[in-house]
Amino acid sequence: MVLLAATLAYGAIAGDHVAAVTDWLKDARDSAAKAVGFGIIAVSVSGGSQISGDQALAIAGVTGRSSLLFFDAEAARSRLLANPWIADAGVLKLYPDRLQITIAERRAFALWQRNGTVNVIADDGTVLQSFVEDRYRGLPLVVGNGAERRAKDFVALIDRYPEIRAALRASILVAERRWNLRLTNGIDVRLPETGLDAALNRLVELDRQKKLLSRDITAIDLRLADQVTVRLSDAAAQTRDEALKSTAKKKKGGDA
Repeated sequence: MVLLAATLAYGAIAGDHVAAVTDWLKDARDSAAKAVGFGIIAVSVSGGSQISGDQALAIAGVTGRSSLLFFDAEAARSRLLANPWIADAGVLKLYPDRLQITIAERRAFALWQRNGTVNVIADDGTVLQSFVEDRYRGLPLVVGNGAERRAKDFVALIDRYPEIRAALRASILVAERRWNLRLTNGIDVRLPETGLDAALNRLVELDRQKKLLSRDITAIDLRLADQVTVRLSDAAAQTRDEALKSTAKKKKGGDA
């Protein structure tokens, strides 16, 4: 055990020594390149709003010791693309002493909740960051496994129905197959796997004709094309039962 620990410690020390020597050699060659006019004197960074210029330089690996001659533009681009906010990037060396970095950013599109965690996502489903800033509170909320990948198309569909969009709290993907809508008043709307346009049109029409979304109900089931099922709240169901009992008593009394 003592021998193994000593071997591991020696290996760690040797590894640190190799890294130190490698860094020294890189600095030496960059210094030599800068001495003959190939230093990085000017850097332009464009296209960023979430990513600042200083952040882009840090991610790309540009430092005061870097020389243009030995700067690895492709490796810098790969490092930039590893940042979730950056959808595309270009790194161009302009000899003898200028570097140009352009980035195209993803935009915050929706909030995605899964297993109790909420993240900000782009429209391609990329997780951008945890939901910790109030400025993202107004984004559409999608819930469930796979919802981040299907959010773009579904949100675009819902946006065609402003009455529903205004009343919507969350869109919930069920078993990665179909969607439920959770409205701000607590009503759940169960949508079919296919024929979403027809189901949403029916919902809008029912609300216009019968004020369905303002009633004392807990769920609307639109999964069957030829049938709409509504579940009453407990209070509404009790009121309905009492009314039916009262009607039955009156009929019985009239028969007598």
